[in-house]
Amino acid sequence: MIKAGIIGATGYAGSELVRILTGHREAEIVWYGSRSYIDKKYHEVYQNMFRIVEDVCRDDNLEELAEEADVIFTATPQGFLAGLLTEDILKKVKIVDLSADYRIKDVSVYEKWYGIEHKSPQFIPEAVYGLCEVNRNQITTATRLVANPGCYTTCSILTAYPLVKEGLIDVDTLILDAKSGTSGAGRGAKLPNLFCEVNENIKAYGVASHRHTPEIEEQLGYAAGREIMINFTPHLIPMNRGILVTEYAKLTRKADGSLPDWAEIRAAYDKYYAQEKFVRVLEKGVCPETKWVEGSNYVDIGFVIDERTGRIIMMGALDNLVKGAAGQAVQNMNLLFGLKESQGLELAPCFP
Repeated sequence: MIKAGIIGATGYAGSELVRILTGHREAEIVWYGSRSYIDKKYHEVYQNMFRIVEDVCRDDNLEELAEEADVIFTATPQGFLAGLLTEDILKKVKIVDLSADYRIKDVSVYEKWYGIEHKSPQFIPEAVYGLCEVNRNQITTATRLVANPGCYTTCSILTAYPLVKEGLIDVDTLILDAKSGTSGAGRGAKLPNLFCEVNENIKAYGVASHRHTPEIEEQLGYAAGREIMINFTPHLIPMNRGILVTEYAKLTRKADGSLPDWAEIRAAYDKYYAQEKFVRVLEKGVCPETKWVEGSNYVDIGFVIDERTGRIIMMGALDNLVKGAAGQAVQNMNLLFGLKESQGLELAPCFP
C-alpha cells in the first residue's frame, strides 16, 4: 500500500482527497494534516466521514511526515510548501502540490501575480506540471515533485489544447469566460462568499488580473510554440461546485480561404483525446453542463463553429474539486507509482 499524507486535509480540496483515497485499493492515508483542527477526530470536522475515518488530525510538520509517507499531498495556500520544502524532504518522499508554488516556471511571473516572494525557486525547474492528458510521459518519469494544475486552468487548457496544438485557431484572439461554484474559493470564512452575498447573484472578479492567467498562457504557449497573451475573466456563481469555461477564438483559414468544418475540428479533438479516460468530447450540438460531471474526474468538452463570424466557441466543464484539484492529484499519484491511471477515480458523475 502507498502511504499517503495530506497537509490541508480539512480544506475542501483536502477533504476530497480523503474521500477519493478512502476508496483507493492501493493507497492508505497515514496523516491527516490540519493547522486548525489538531488532535480533533477527522469525522468531527467532516461528519460525512463518521465511521469511515477514525483518525485524528495532526499538524503540518512536513519533515516528520516525510519519514512516514511515500507521497505527500499539499492542499495548502500559495507559499506554504515553497517556504518549507528542502532537499532532504524531497530525497525521502514524492510530493504532489495542489498550490501554485511550482506551476509557473518563471519565478518573477509567480511573484508578480501572487504578490509573494518564492522561498525555494531552486526546485521549480524539476517540478512537472501535472496535467496528465498533456504531460503524462513527464509525470511518469518524475521522481519527486508534481505541480498539480489549478481548476480554472485545467478546464481552460484542455478545452483549447488540441486546436492550439494543431494551429486551427488564431491563439492571439483567444478569449476565456469562466464560471465557478463557491467551493473554488476554499473553506475559509470570507465576506464575499457568504450565502447572502452569493445567492441569487453572479459576478465577475479578478478581471484582467486573475492569477491563473499566466498559468494558462504558459501552458497554451507551449502548445503554440511561442509566448501568448489571453483575456481571462472568471465569475462566481451560486452553486457548490463545478466550472464551466466558454472560449472564443477566430478559426485559422485554410489555403483556399475556407474555414475548417465540424469534422476537421472533431478530428483534432479525437487525435488527442479519443483514448483519454477522463476527457469526454461530446456529440455534435451537445453543450457541456457542470451537472453532468459533478463528483467525477471527467472533463466534458463541446464546440460550435460560427461560420458567420469565422469563430469557434469551445466549452468545457469539470468538477473543480475533483478533476480541478483532488482527482487530478490522485491521477498524478497513480502515474508516479506506476499504477493504473484511473485507480480510485472511476467515479460516475452524480445526478441530480
